[in-house]
Amino acid sequence: MPRSSRHPRKVTTLLAGLGLLVTGAALQVATTATPAHAATPHRILFDDGHAEEAGNADWIISTGKPDPLSQDSSPSSETDWTGALSSWGVALQRTGDYSLKTATGALTYGGSSTTDLSNFDTLVLPEPNTLFTTAEKTAIMNFVKNGGGLFMISDHTGADRNNDGEDAVEILNDLMTNNSVDSTDPFGFSIDSLSVSSDHPSAVNDSTDPVLHGSFGTVSKSLIASGTTATLKPADNSGVKGLLYRTGYSGNTGAFFVTSTFGSGRVAFWGDSSPIDDGTGQSGNTLYDGWNDTGATNAALALNATAWLAGGTGSGGGGGSGTCTSAQLLGNNGFESGATTWSATSGVVTNSASQSARTGSYYAWLDGYGSATTDTLSQSVATIPSGCTTAALSFYLHVDTAETTTSTAYDTLKVQVLNSSGAVLGTLATYSNLNAASGYTQRSFSLAGYAGQTVTLKFTGTEGSTLQTSFVIDDTALNVS
Repeated sequence: MPRSSRHPRKVTTLLAGLGLLVTGAALQVATTATPAHAATPHRILFDDGHAEEAGNADWIISTGKPDPLSQDSSPSSETDWTGALSSWGVALQRTGDYSLKTATGALTYGGSSTTDLSNFDTLVLPEPNTLFTTAEKTAIMNFVKNGGGLFMISDHTGADRNNDGEDAVEILNDLMTNNSVDSTDPFGFSIDSLSVSSDHPSAVNDSTDPVLHGSFGTVSKSLIASGTTATLKPADNSGVKGLLYRTGYSGNTGAFFVTSTFGSGRVAFWGDSSPIDDGTGQSGNTLYDGWNDTGATNAALALNATAWLAGGTGSGGGGGSGTCTSAQLLGNNGFESGATTWSATSGVVTNSASQSARTGSYYAWLDGYGSATTDTLSQSVATIPSGCTTAALSFYLHVDTAETTTSTAYDTLKVQVLNSSGAVLGTLATYSNLNAASGYTQRSFSLAGYAGQTVTLKFTGTEGSTLQTSFVIDDTALNVS
């Protein structure tokens, strides 16, 4: 039944805009349909997209990018991979419990690239020397909030290796204080603008801490060879903890190695890049072997922290948790609260008598004007833990049309999955005037193939210039178990 442009659809309060950039509660589903299991290795992504090789820096695990195995598929010593972080990378690789990659471009979360954060458990930022973009900061913070691990490694203030006016202290503080997810001291610490020339910070006395006493050894000291420290703010985040302190410091000041939590994720900070430097790398770089410093236990600290950040069980995470509670995740799934929790074109959510709800009074009506029209309906939904094996989207659809063709789709309804930046990850289905039929038909899709990604569901109805087609939706659901 066509609707008159002189009698607009009755609608309750609508949310402004499409809401495609919602960064709060969002659907977490896996990039593969198979859920993570105990045999899945920890997935670690090392960043090399922010001038980590500028100047004398060589903060890479291998020149083989994105996959270090392309340089040597079975490294037996750190020299089999080239980079100042090769000792770290090879040590993880040789355990058989880790899958390592290097990101050389912009960091994303919820995209389709092989180095998208949704494919990893932990992100390592080894002294970045260019600012993260707004989109990258959103991606990193959401990754951690949804269960990922973040390893931030700084250097002393003024260590601007590419001479762009920004050093790692400023860049990492900017990530924590100037992002769209949570800029209110989310991790409970700030990085000090200091240049400490030398020290061997000592570990606190905590025999239960998994970073200080992990499977890779016991940590007693670290190394500062021109570095900085952090100031803790436990009132902002009670999970923040200093593990190693500059000589003469304790409590909330002078923390050289810090751990914290954010949302479902974990965070670690190290105040100098020298401890992870193994002294060997690409030709022309002046490096320092802090990894093997005899007065410190830097290797154990780096490796234990990596294991802790990744979850410590080898199960993988991709920014999600490992348990599952059966639930229906769509808010206001029958539209009976009007447009609440949905973002829609004006008039889409309605109780107009010109169409019929499947149940209740309200439904979503896209198009139906008989003129060139595009209507949209979208919702960001809650988190699916990685332990859930089923993520079933369903909705009831009724299509009626004035078109008489039996072969041409003049008017269409697309059902799509988008990431947090609004990019289309996949089109689940496209319906048209050719699907017209009496009554409602239930449509169902599995979203298990998107685990670990921040997802928005979007319906887009596009109508031609003549002869109406109405796409009517009711009783939606996203059931997980």
